[in-house]
Order: sequence, then C-alpha cells, then structure tokens
Amino acid sequence: MPLREKVCFFALAIACASVGAFATAPEATPLPPPSLPSAFEDLDDVPLPDPDLWQRIRKGFALEALETPLVAEHEAWYSSRPEYIKRFVDRGSLYLHYIVEQVEKRNMPMEIALLPVIESAFNPKAYSRAKASGIWQFIPSTGKNYGLAQDLWKDNRRDIVAATDAALNYLQRLHDMFGNWELALAAYNCGEGNVARAIAWNQKRGLATDYLGIAPRLKPETRNYVPKLIAVKNIVLAPINYGIELDSVPDVPYFTTVQAPQKIDVKVAAMLAGMSEEDFVALNPAHTRPVAAGAPTFIVPLDKAEVFRANLQAYDKPLVSWTTYAAKKGEALDAIARHHHLTPAQLKAANEQLPLDKKGRLRTAGPLMVPIGATGKVVPASVAKAVPETGTATASLKVYTVRTGDTLYAIAQKYRTGVDTLRSLNNLTASAILHPGVTLRLP
Repeated sequence: MPLREKVCFFALAIACASVGAFATAPEATPLPPPSLPSAFEDLDDVPLPDPDLWQRIRKGFALEALETPLVAEHEAWYSSRPEYIKRFVDRGSLYLHYIVEQVEKRNMPMEIALLPVIESAFNPKAYSRAKASGIWQFIPSTGKNYGLAQDLWKDNRRDIVAATDAALNYLQRLHDMFGNWELALAAYNCGEGNVARAIAWNQKRGLATDYLGIAPRLKPETRNYVPKLIAVKNIVLAPINYGIELDSVPDVPYFTTVQAPQKIDVKVAAMLAGMSEEDFVALNPAHTRPVAAGAPTFIVPLDKAEVFRANLQAYDKPLVSWTTYAAKKGEALDAIARHHHLTPAQLKAANEQLPLDKKGRLRTAGPLMVPIGATGKVVPASVAKAVPETGTATASLKVYTVRTGDTLYAIAQKYRTGVDTLRSLNNLTASAILHPGVTLRLP
C-alpha cells in the first residue's frame, strides 16, 4: 500500500478507535479527523490502543448511510448530551458483550446491537406509554408471541437473555419479510402492518418503496427511528469527531447464569452472590416481586457464580420471607391485613397500585404478596433475657425462639393456641413485630 493511502487509512483508524479529549459538546458540524503524526513512517510502527468491545462493534457495522438531514439532527442531539451517552454506556456495559455475540452468531448488522440505545438507553426497567418494557421495549402481546412470559412473579420482557433472543428472532423474521434491514427496523418500531401498507401505497403510485421512500407515510417516531440509529452508529464509529469520550468496554463476557431453588427472596439471592441488591437487580430485572419463583435462573457476574453456589449450599436459614394470598373481589384490605397480622399500610407497600374502592375494598380478585412475619413493636430485651432457651420448660410454660419468616399466627397454629394468648403471655401489643432470635413464652 502506498504511504499516502496508509496515511488516509491510519487517520480513519484513529478517528474510529480514539476517545475524545473535549470536556463539552461541540457544535453540530463534525470536527475533521486528526492528522497523522509525521513521525510514523509505517502503520506497523504505530502503537494502537488495546482492543475493546467498541472496536469489535465497529467492524460489524453493515448498514448504508442514509441521505437525510435527520441523521445530522440526531448526531447533534446526542453529541450535545455527553452525560446521556455516558449513562447508556455505563448501563450497556453490563449487557453489550452478550448482545454483540448473539448478533454475530446470526450474521446480523452490528448496528442492531446498538438498538437498545434508541429503545431504552439500556434501561431494563424502561416502560413506555404503550406499555412496552425492557431494553428491547416489547409490548405485552408481541412479547407473548415471542415466548416472553409475563405473570405474577416475572416479566421476561425485562430479562436480558430471553428478551435479546426474542428481539433478534423478531428482527430476523421482519428482515425475511421485507428483505431489507432498514424496513425491518421500521417495522420493529411501528409494526409490520404499517410498513406493508406504506409500501403498497407507494407501489400503486410508482414511488420508491425503500425506507426513505415510505418514511413520509409513517408516523414521526418511525421516520426518526432509523436516522437515530445511524446517528448513534456514526458517533460510536468516530466519537472524537463529535467531541465525545466513549468509555472503554472490555471485550470479554461479563455474566453467566446460576440455578436457584424453587423460591428465593431476591434480597437473599443477592446476598448469596456477594452483591448489593441494586447490582443484582440490574442483571435480573425480570423478577417483579421481592421473591423469585419457579426455580429461576439468575444472571451473575462471572466471578460471582461459584460464590453463589457455595453460599447457597451452606445457607441454613429460610430462603423465603414472602407468601401469596388469593384475594377475592370486594374483600376489605383491613380484614386481609388483620388476618395476616399486618397493617393495611404494610400490605399496600408490598403490593403496588392495589385496585381499591373508596371503602378500601378490592375492585378485582387476584393474588396479593404478603410478607411473612408479624408487625409493630419489637419484644423488649428484658423479656427475652428472662426466658430460658428453646426447648426448656418452667412450670407449665415452654419457650420458642423466633426464626426468620415466623408469624404469631403460624406459631399459634403450630402449638395449638391462640394469637391473643401468645400476646398476653409475652406482653405484646396487637401491632407487635417479631425479630429472629427473640424468645416467646408458650402455654
């Protein structure tokens, strides 16, 4: 290759691989690429940065440029918001390697790996007015059509692995239907029916039926959808041209999966993995309740998998502190709360957006989440110390040491006594709370 051509090639490589050194967003007009340092006579002598996932993504780009001013408009919008870009890179760094590998396996354009930027900014809890959810923004019906379960315990539209597989299946089907990736992307956004009708309308009038040809027949969101993706692609391709510093993402797998028991508190699962609950939920956002059911498969960082398995095997405490109650239409929330020795406020806190009428009765039937454990005041320390250890007896009294998940009602049932009797023996008020380790007198 002549040196002049090498110079041009190297300038492009620098534009693609470098990160910007600008502190603020530039004007909408892209900056020129940096010039080649004269000290380098040959590309073999040039020290390039260590490869990261962005370089792998750039190599897989395959979509053509779009001749529309909308691309420049969205380039300007994104490049003027470096904090927004940093936010989606931070979130996406957890999921991107997995998505890139799945896109590569299917020989799809790598631009598709960036589609969650447009859909959700890689926020797994993103929820739209159209009831679309997850990083791929599936509406309920399309999610079900592609195998994404949505029930009391989980919403797999928010599951990173399941939703990625479903999204790529859907996009592949749309590509097979329209024979063009831009049209497939438009259909992903607004539905294949709308795209098919726009194509048919143009065909009757002898007009172009590619994406730009039918765009005027589509809603504004879809007209901007593909230009947004191309704008993000261009920024990833040459961030320095837009004054953007694109944080490096390692080109190595970030997570793996572990198998959990039939039911387990999400908080307990996070503890067993040695993770904060926030970080654990970021990788497992599909679990919509405090407890995960159905022998769930959890996603954990690679270095946490063996930690989780070892801690689970050694864990000797209850894994679940929640149960469900099949509430009937018209039941009073106060009565349900009293039955489970809870306050109405606690029951409301455990069940978001309860459909209640003005009298506090349920408008619809359905399962309620109920925390296991009585509520209110802690048993005084002086009482606990005065009672012998579990299993011993004094006169006609026995004692019981409270365990995680116990309720007064459950203890009363087990020892064939009444809740009021337990309260009286232990000087407990009607709103008393039980803490593990506290001892109770039993008749």
